[in-house]
Formats: sequence, C-alpha cells, structure tokens
Amino acid sequence: MTINCKGELVDLSLPKVMGILNLTPDSFFDGGKYKNESEILSQVYLILKNGATFIDIGANSSRPGATHISEEEEISRLIPIVQLIIKEFPEALISIDTFRSKIAKLGIESGAALINDISAGKLDSKMLQTIADLRVPYIMMHMKGTPQNMLTQTKYNNLIEDILFYFSERLAETRKLGIIDVIIDPGFGFAKTREQNFEILQNLDLFKNLDKPVLVGLSRKSMIYKTLNTSPSEALNGTSVLNTVALQKGANILRVHDVKEAAECINLLSQF
Repeated sequence: MTINCKGELVDLSLPKVMGILNLTPDSFFDGGKYKNESEILSQVYLILKNGATFIDIGANSSRPGATHISEEEEISRLIPIVQLIIKEFPEALISIDTFRSKIAKLGIESGAALINDISAGKLDSKMLQTIADLRVPYIMMHMKGTPQNMLTQTKYNNLIEDILFYFSERLAETRKLGIIDVIIDPGFGFAKTREQNFEILQNLDLFKNLDKPVLVGLSRKSMIYKTLNTSPSEALNGTSVLNTVALQKGANILRVHDVKEAAECINLLSQF
C-alpha cells in the first residue's frame, strides 16, 4: 500500500507518523507556540529527527467553535512558512491542512506534497477537481457541519454505517476525477461525542474494507483527557495507549503532536 509524494513512493504497509505543526494562535493544544522562524525550523527539525515521515501544517484552527478566518489570512500565515521549511528541509513531505482549494494549490506550488482536508471537499466545491489537477495524495476526513457548529451535529442513524457510507460516496467522486492516492480519516472529535469516538476506535478495522490507507488523529484529544479527568497537557500517555489500539486495528498513519512517542508505539508493535 503506497502513495506517491513528489515522485517518492511511500509504503504505508508499515505505519508512518505525521507530525503536527500548528501555525494557529488558538489551536486547542499548541496554539501560538511558535513565535518566529527559528522556533518553527527547530520544531520541524525535531519532528523529522524523531521519526515523522510527514509534517502536517495548518493555519486555520479546526477545534470546536474555532474562529473563522479569511482566505487571505490563512495564506499569509501558511505559505511563507511552507516555503521556509522547503528551503531548509527540501526533502520534507509537507501536508497542507486546509479545506480551501486555492490554499491547497498554493501549498503544493510552494513545495508541499499532499493535502489534508477536514471536509473531504464538502466545504469547497472546487477542492476535488483541484486535487485531480495537482495529482497529489489527498486525505479526506469525515465531519458533519463546520468546526463552528459540529458539536450540534452528533446524531447518526448508525454511526459506523453512516461514516462508511459517507466515505463510499466521497471515494466514488474521487474515482470519477481520477484521484488515485486517497487516505481516509474517520475524524475523531469532529461531530462526534466522546462515546462515539470510542465506538469508532473499537470498529476501526471495518474501515479497511474501503481499501484505502487509514489516518488516525487521536493526539491529546478530549476523548482522552475528559475520560481521565485531566487536560490536553496531561494526555500524552493516554494518546500512546489509544494510538497503540489504533495500530492494532489497522491504522496506517498516526497524526500526532508527540512524534517520538508515536514512533516508539510503531516500533514496538512491529516486533510482534
């Protein structure tokens, strides 16, 4: 199971780590952490050194109730940093976390390798055609509504069946356009309750029936710290536990804040 990133075939049969680099001031865990170019490059160095295959860069927070920002602001936050990283680390495989087709195009033109879209093309009608034109891997996530209202969108007829149907429908659209490399993300925390998140994790192996790589983003999310009655800053151990469960159920990519620990989970499980 491979994806083509800038001419490099990345084998996902051995799970990979995607390190998160948030450029938003209001992200739920590390918002506003990186104040200048030097701090950003130091963090990118650590992400790569600690074992990440991909770096996911986002400039528009998707946490519940996040403030909506303009396309121009997202571009000004994101594109110069992508160019900076590619200049310093030309081999880095950067994922652009955006639901906007214009920003996806600018990101790839600036040197990024793939697009990570929380809306699977539903928040921008031009996104799927843009991905087809760019011929890059595409991560499509399940979400209902928008980050601003998704907490009110948690009603399902049958949670797992509804999400599988959603992906079947979206994958049919990508096939029509000739998009080959698609990765699916069930969207932990996006229009799901804590109990629903655990139901998805329990049934994660069913998503392999879609015959696409599966990305899991559990890192320091509320399903962990609310269950343990702690906080995002205290959720690293819980993240490692749930990442291990996800790997055992077939996850191909772990999207995380803490790369070293995720890479260790993969390394240890590979010994069995």
